[in-house]
Amino acid sequence: MKPKKIKLAGQQKLLITWEDETSSELPLPELRRFCPCATCMEERDSQSENYFAIYTKDQQTIVGIQPVGSYAISLIWKDGHSTGIYDYTLLKNLSEKFSGNHATP
Repeated sequence: MKPKKIKLAGQQKLLITWEDETSSELPLPELRRFCPCATCMEERDSQSENYFAIYTKDQQTIVGIQPVGSYAISLIWKDGHSTGIYDYTLLKNLSEKFSGNHATP
């Protein structure tokens, strides 16, 4: 499934409207926490289950969103981090995880 529209809601959430007219709200701190880049994945894997990441405001602020082909977006964070490629399946799955159920219509 592909998004029809992606936009920021202030510096709080990434809002996505999908092709099937459902919508997702993804909190920016959670998007950063689940960054899919190799560096972030390795860091997460090296931490215990009880590890709780604390991010600065710059690490939670998006300054750019770029499409990656027709399957993903790259988020550019204010601290310069931009190597995570968030494919649409990951974004849909994260939105369901954060809402505790399925995306809302």
